[in-house]
Amino acid sequence: MPESLDPDTRLETVVVPRTHELAEGFEVRRALPSRQRRMVGPFIFLDQMGPHVFTTGAGLDVRPHPHIGLATVTYLYEGSLLHRDSAGYVQSIVPGDVNWMTAGQGIVHSERTAPEVRNTESPLFGMQCWVALPEAHEESDPTFRHFGQAELPVLEGDGVTARIIAGRFHGQTSPAPTLSELFQVDVLIAPGASIDVRPEYPEQAIYVAQGTLDLGSDGRFEAGQLLVLRPGRGVTLSAAGPHAARIMLLGGEPMESPRYISWNFVSSSAERIEQAKDDWRHQRFGKVPGETEFIPLPDLPGRPVRYP
Repeated sequence: MPESLDPDTRLETVVVPRTHELAEGFEVRRALPSRQRRMVGPFIFLDQMGPHVFTTGAGLDVRPHPHIGLATVTYLYEGSLLHRDSAGYVQSIVPGDVNWMTAGQGIVHSERTAPEVRNTESPLFGMQCWVALPEAHEESDPTFRHFGQAELPVLEGDGVTARIIAGRFHGQTSPAPTLSELFQVDVLIAPGASIDVRPEYPEQAIYVAQGTLDLGSDGRFEAGQLLVLRPGRGVTLSAAGPHAARIMLLGGEPMESPRYISWNFVSSSAERIEQAKDDWRHQRFGKVPGETEFIPLPDLPGRPVRYP
């Protein structure tokens, strides 16, 4: 990564995610929120999960936990996960699919490696984002939608494959139920190939998931970095070196008002988050069918953090 950004660069900032261990040996890299950048458009949370290979009998076990005021977007590159939620949905997700869960006024869900997958070694590698909801939809009824990879528009040609997870990109639109102007795209760039990212949205960013990304005069960037573009600036993306580069494009319109975040809760109201904490503490949220465990409310000092 460049030590400093040239004033003429198309990049506004570069975020190197902090890493923590979610399960034994299973690392998560958190790019949003960060000290350098709290949000990109309505995206308030961005995690890279893995890559990791679980041994036979092992897997990921994210016990039931609550959300309000956001939508979770889960997308995998390798492996599979089993989603269960308090609205009664049970859905396995595999690479190329999208799980889009809108929490609204409140939902509880779990994400686990399915029992049958644990019969052998199993990989897991993917991304999970949170999208803050517009004020008008923060208290909507919770919903869940699953889109198989065949339902998502794909742009292919000249060594580039771009699957549109949400929003519109290069004239194609995903069926995902977005409630604000945003986009999210999985892009695979073969060596020697390139693709243009037009300045279609006020805030746009590039997450390098695999390989090395070449931005020409702005430099080369290894996997595990979030590159936030300057407003109104497009960029051409190329794969550097002998291997393909895999990136996640995301962004959109900034929120109409600041958002507060604390643990798994997002809201335009700090008081609403305090209410959600109390509701979870006293188990007033719905239950997830088939689950008997839950993640207790952690010790959360102070008031929710306000972004921006």
